[in-house]
Amino acid sequence: MTASTPQHLSDFPALRAAVAAWRGAGERVALVPTMGALHEGHLHLVAEAKRLAPRVVVSIFVNPTQFGPNEDYARYPRDVAADLAVLSGAGADAAWTPDVATMYPAGFATRIDVAGLTDGLCGPLRPGHFSGVATVVTKLLNQVRPDVALFGEKDFQQLQVIRQVVADLDMAVAIHGVPTIREADGLALSSRNRYLSVEERRRAPRLHAVLADIAARTRDGAPVAGPVAEGMAVLGEAGFTVQYLAVCDARTLIPVERVAGPARVLAAAILGRTRLIDNVPV
Repeated sequence: MTASTPQHLSDFPALRAAVAAWRGAGERVALVPTMGALHEGHLHLVAEAKRLAPRVVVSIFVNPTQFGPNEDYARYPRDVAADLAVLSGAGADAAWTPDVATMYPAGFATRIDVAGLTDGLCGPLRPGHFSGVATVVTKLLNQVRPDVALFGEKDFQQLQVIRQVVADLDMAVAIHGVPTIREADGLALSSRNRYLSVEERRRAPRLHAVLADIAARTRDGAPVAGPVAEGMAVLGEAGFTVQYLAVCDARTLIPVERVAGPARVLAAAILGRTRLIDNVPV
């Protein structure tokens, strides 16, 4: 093992020993939770984590409890060896790669539900999803016990849910949101982008363009209904099936008619067989 290669930890004793050694040396620890299929967006999270703490753990776990019965759990890309290669030299000190039996042993019976923040947007479309997210992230935070954990703002509803869980359960960890990393044409980086065909990939950046246009047209308090309706039409003409497109209060995620404070334009849309989500601040 070289200094640039993260330790590969797959059992609790090894994880606890590594973290205990860092703690014993007085070092802060950061956690970057992922489901693998690592890309430049993840590496940006690792770089930001390294700025906040000398020790960085990247968890890699495809969490079954956040996938619905008709979602892509079975085909979600998994290649731990490739992920470890991506992390080599990226600044991570350890890769935590538990299996399903480790995370959910026989008899596991606890789930965490967050009310309010999950009532709209992706919540009704993906029943149980945020409960699965809240539960697995709570487990990861308890396992690693980091000083700070980093999440991308692309999954903005997820980020707000995690912040709520940490606040409500008095967890001693700072949650750090990191702005979305994009391709040059605006498409938000995502592990699911690999599902897109060549033609779909050409059209996919339209989603971000529409969100940016809505943000620009509503930031001065103009009514949001017109820009949102026009955005829906543009996306429909481009071949997207829009699940939602809304301007919401950035803290509560409640839709607003006019922007009067921090807000986000959020959308989920299906292009071909790929579900894309994105958001931009107002």
